[in-house]
Amino acid sequence: MFRLLLSGLLTVALPSILWAQSLYFPPNSGNTWDTLSPQTLDWCPDKIDALNAFLDTSNSKAFIVLKDGKIVMERYFDTFTPDSVWYWASAGKSLAAFLVGLAQEQGHLNIEDPVADYLGQGWTSMDDSLEQQIKIRHQLSMTTGLDYTVGNLDCTDPSCLLYKADPGTQWYYHNAPYTLTHDVVEAATGISWNLYTFQQLALRTGIQGLWFANSNYNQTYASTPRVMARFGLLMLAGGVWDGDTIMHDQQYFNAMINTSNSISASYGYLCWLNGKSTVVVPGLPNVLPGPIVPEAPDDMYAGLGKNDQKVYVIPSENMVVVRMGNPFGPPALAPSSFDNLLWSHLSDMKCDPVGVPVADASIELYPNPVVDQLVVQSDIPWEQFTIYNSLGQPVYQQDVSNTNTIIPVTGWEPGIYFTALMVQGKRLVKKIVVL
Repeated sequence: MFRLLLSGLLTVALPSILWAQSLYFPPNSGNTWDTLSPQTLDWCPDKIDALNAFLDTSNSKAFIVLKDGKIVMERYFDTFTPDSVWYWASAGKSLAAFLVGLAQEQGHLNIEDPVADYLGQGWTSMDDSLEQQIKIRHQLSMTTGLDYTVGNLDCTDPSCLLYKADPGTQWYYHNAPYTLTHDVVEAATGISWNLYTFQQLALRTGIQGLWFANSNYNQTYASTPRVMARFGLLMLAGGVWDGDTIMHDQQYFNAMINTSNSISASYGYLCWLNGKSTVVVPGLPNVLPGPIVPEAPDDMYAGLGKNDQKVYVIPSENMVVVRMGNPFGPPALAPSSFDNLLWSHLSDMKCDPVGVPVADASIELYPNPVVDQLVVQSDIPWEQFTIYNSLGQPVYQQDVSNTNTIIPVTGWEPGIYFTALMVQGKRLVKKIVVL
């Protein structure tokens, strides 16, 4: 019996351990971090320049790419430096989910427990029998069923937490139930959320920052960009850091990065998943077709935060990508147009075949703002033309080589859209406004 149990545990844990052994990990303190030249990945200098230009013009402050744990790109903009601290916004939700998993592994709680076991009866305004149905798992999967039509979705007072649907039958990006996972862990462990985070991660991984409250994000994590990259690397390694297994519970870890509910396939435990068939975006109750980032690898999962705070993990590429900064387009709570536009660059970084010139095309879009018809003209043919809405979803695509086209936009939702033209291997992005 013991042999069978041991065999089962090794079957679960061994893949992550072997995966982690193929990665480089920086020291837990100091600024040492091995690098890898982009040229070893066959990245083209011209395309690196184009990516840097996109990052610079998209209000970025910091950008890091890790390959096999080593830094391939690290860029800072304006007055931002490697030592500058910035907020994660809701990208910190994925870090919180990891910490909840550690608390369960250590026996402090079970995610199948009712939230009331830790916050006490009356943490909502619901009847006790209904309140008892909400489990920690529902907080992690955004399926508590609490009313999302209240005036303040950050409010954690019982008066703001009302019944709307049975737990597990409704998905909505409701910040208050998530924020209360911090209180659950504090009640379960008997120590503060910041101290628990420090004890579990700072000395063992170098992941060191601060959770703080403000009027916009309620509870958010703040750190340097490299700390966010460390968290991405820890996730890429399956919860192992340089031979030190931080999270042994691979069942929880795998649940965190896989679909957690029957409504939005693109959500795990406080973690966004690419390559899925459906998604519910923050602010809307509707189920939309996925994936969330069509240009990115299907196996990518991510922590996504307001104003385009991003930590992407791509197991198939052994890669982590981090972005901090101000919003590129209209502010979005998690997925945004920035995701797909960034990945349109990252998925096309290799040099074009020798002998194929890359042209500096002149592109005109008018009128802009546009009401009825958008005219697109180029001095040389494009290979592909796509328009994305502010959520990064393609709303129009043309794959025919052309130099001009007229696109009817009557009936489109007013707002900001982004056009992306592929011209001889070079992607040109412009903003348009639909009235």
